[in-house]
Amino acid sequence: MDASQIIQKMEVWRFSSRRVVFVIRIMRVEVLLLLLLCQTAGKMHSMNCPFPEDPFPILHEFYQPGELVIGRIPSHIFFFDSSPSFMEQPTWMLADKPVSIPKEYQNILALAFAVKEINEKSGILPNLSLGFHILNSYYIAKMTYKATLSLLSTQQRFIPNFKCDHQKNLIAVFGALASETSANIATVLALYKIPQFTSGSHAPLHGGKMLFPHLYQMVPNEAHQYMGVVRLLLHFRWTWIGLMAMDDDNGDRFLQAVVPLLTQNRICSSFTLRITKMAFMDDFITVVLRLEEQYRVFLQSKANVYFVYGEPPSLHILSMLLSAAAKFALPPLGKVWVVTSQWDFNTWSINRIWDIEVFHGAISFAVHSSQPPGFPDFLQIVRPSWSKGDGFIQEFWEQAFSCSMTMSDPHKENERICTGEEKLESLPAIFFEMRMTGRSYSLYNAAYAVAHAFHAMHMSRSKQKKKINGGQLNFQNIKPWQLHHFLKYIEFNNTAKDTVRFNENGEILEGFDITNWITFSNSSFVRVKVGRLDPQAPRGQELMVNDDQIVWHKSFNQVLPISVCNDNCHPGYSKKKKDGEKFCCYDCVSCPEQMISEQKDMDVCVKCPEDRYSNAHQTKCISKVVIFLSYKEPLGIILAVLSISFSLITALVLGIFIKHQDTPIVKANNRSLTYMLLISLLLCFLCSLLFIGQPLKVTCLLRQTTFGLIFSVALSSVLAKTITVVLAFTATKPGSGMRKWVGKRMANSIVLFCSFIQAGICVLWLSTSLPFPDKDMHSLNDKIILECNEGSAAMFYCVLGYMGFLAILSFTVAFLARKLPDSFNEAKFITFSMLVFCSVWLTFVPTYLSTKGKSMVAVEIFSILASSGGLLGCIFSPKCYIIILRPKLNNREQLIRRNKIK
Repeated sequence: MDASQIIQKMEVWRFSSRRVVFVIRIMRVEVLLLLLLCQTAGKMHSMNCPFPEDPFPILHEFYQPGELVIGRIPSHIFFFDSSPSFMEQPTWMLADKPVSIPKEYQNILALAFAVKEINEKSGILPNLSLGFHILNSYYIAKMTYKATLSLLSTQQRFIPNFKCDHQKNLIAVFGALASETSANIATVLALYKIPQFTSGSHAPLHGGKMLFPHLYQMVPNEAHQYMGVVRLLLHFRWTWIGLMAMDDDNGDRFLQAVVPLLTQNRICSSFTLRITKMAFMDDFITVVLRLEEQYRVFLQSKANVYFVYGEPPSLHILSMLLSAAAKFALPPLGKVWVVTSQWDFNTWSINRIWDIEVFHGAISFAVHSSQPPGFPDFLQIVRPSWSKGDGFIQEFWEQAFSCSMTMSDPHKENERICTGEEKLESLPAIFFEMRMTGRSYSLYNAAYAVAHAFHAMHMSRSKQKKKINGGQLNFQNIKPWQLHHFLKYIEFNNTAKDTVRFNENGEILEGFDITNWITFSNSSFVRVKVGRLDPQAPRGQELMVNDDQIVWHKSFNQVLPISVCNDNCHPGYSKKKKDGEKFCCYDCVSCPEQMISEQKDMDVCVKCPEDRYSNAHQTKCISKVVIFLSYKEPLGIILAVLSISFSLITALVLGIFIKHQDTPIVKANNRSLTYMLLISLLLCFLCSLLFIGQPLKVTCLLRQTTFGLIFSVALSSVLAKTITVVLAFTATKPGSGMRKWVGKRMANSIVLFCSFIQAGICVLWLSTSLPFPDKDMHSLNDKIILECNEGSAAMFYCVLGYMGFLAILSFTVAFLARKLPDSFNEAKFITFSMLVFCSVWLTFVPTYLSTKGKSMVAVEIFSILASSGGLLGCIFSPKCYIIILRPKLNNREQLIRRNKIK
């Protein structure tokens, strides 16, 4: 089976369904087997070409001869075919008029411009000329294979692997933008190890270096682009998006890579739309009708951001539908389109009226491009007659300017004649751009990469003095595969001062430009660079976006678009997932007490630290105020003044009693006990000062124990006084044996014994659990209470309980002795004082437990002052009255006489 038979078989078997992919692969294997046989049989020997010219040549090609030739297979022009039928042999091409994508012509010119510059530079490829051979693929697999084999054949012949006279020396091939076309090219070129450069997504989707080891990507790895889009969505807080991808294997791989990435970053898709891949004319109406139904999905979705992945011509169909939505009486879409680097406004020539304002404000990850200085001048010389080898310019010129180069075609009788002097800059941007696009710039750099690699190889061999012929490199002996070593390590600066180099996977080390598309009603647009995606930047700094430069779609009134499933949860609220819906759809619930959410859409509320509390709206934590009963605040001042005042009064009473110590009223009821009681009351008043001020280690140790001991001494003195009265009355009876118990010894023993028990309790307390300064963070939400931690609450209440026991005992004895017939009997006053004392401390306990902070300390100070004041007032005020105001009554005779009268 020869090559022509293989091609005829490829022409007969034309498939558009995935169900026959296996057969297509078998055909590819047959092509490779044929090439192997040709290599074995022909041995690539030189011979005069006896083969006839190709009976079915590719209609559109651009050939410029050179000693070294770069091949390229674009998809600039295509035909609409009829749907295939297995009942008869398919015809060649039914459409009588080809359809072009005018904007693709700039890519062809970019290669021509690069070759022209390289040939004019004396520093690159000296004494060698560089040429190119461009063959159209028509977006058809069989034509892609034929174009690839034609590059391996003699000019105007179709016999691969046989060198005839004037055989072109092919050193590299540039693929098309569509990944499928580049894959078909690589399948054939893999046998020859010819370097292939692609400016479309290819390696990450089709196995990369494992399947295509000789492929070089002039665009960065597409995986970087996916992560860049996710970072962009997170940057603008867009968590509810529409997702669109081609309905083919590429689309499947895209979704398999992107959907988990979106989920990991808490981004959901409102819908996932598969864009039909159109291949035949009959499919066009079906595709449009299907997309019309899917257009209504756009209208029903709450998402304001659509992430689109696709390749021509599927993107063309989607663009046509969106721009022509008014024809179907559908409301226009005001959305933010986030698109990958394959996207461009390059319409078909048959669709001249294209309203692109629907894409106003779109954001794309464009292949980085700069402007070589001579390119605009080069475009000025492009005319229909500028190059005899350009087989593309006639179709481009006629369809771009809506004119005819000749009137011989009856189908063009109604069109005007092209003058040939039309200006490219007059074309709308969707047809042609005067600035070099990212795709054109990639081809421009690829041509320079090949030239620099060949030049590096020439210099290397010249230094080794191998294969030198008259000082020149014998390029006829150069094989394309020998360039790979030099391409891997090539690094140079192009005329735009950009550095071009590849990584170990053959991918160019470059980033993406974040481009904002600003469209106008006359089908023109402006690309505005608003950011940069640099995969080589430090982690977290890969994406840089200037928000202020972005122009949004007019429907957003230049306000940052919001794209979420539901309204954001404001600070103070957290998200709660809705049952049965995606995690991006949620309800908002207010934060619990002492928890906050400072940002919108927080998953959970955060608990404030112990030293901070939440504000009323639960949006932030506020530092708590540190409080304690201070001498600087009114309450502290009042209590301190009362404490000092009572202590001064007590000292005054003590002074009065000392001055009148020999009077009967002072001598009565044991004078030493009276002094002891007054001194203990004086200390009780003063010990309340230990409770005022910031708690310190020393004050915490002394506070409760000092208060307990002093009060125990006071109560013991009162008890001793009361018992003394009872014993004295009993001892006066005839024959009483109680006389020996009456005296100072008995009273002192009572005081010492009762006080010793309280001292023992305090020692036990301090030896087991010392009181210490502490901070109460929880009692009050907005305050930190500086307090003394008692160490052991049980021991504290033991101290209070023992004082209560002494008070009740004193009250009982005094109550029983209140009516004894003695002029100096003070049991009545003690009874009343103990009643006051018990009332104060019984009230103290529940009040103390129900208060917090400095109020608790104030309650205890008040109880100390009140109970001490009650003892002082009830016991000593009657005596002071007699001593000071009624001194005549302060003698034994008067008191006895008054008692008899009573």
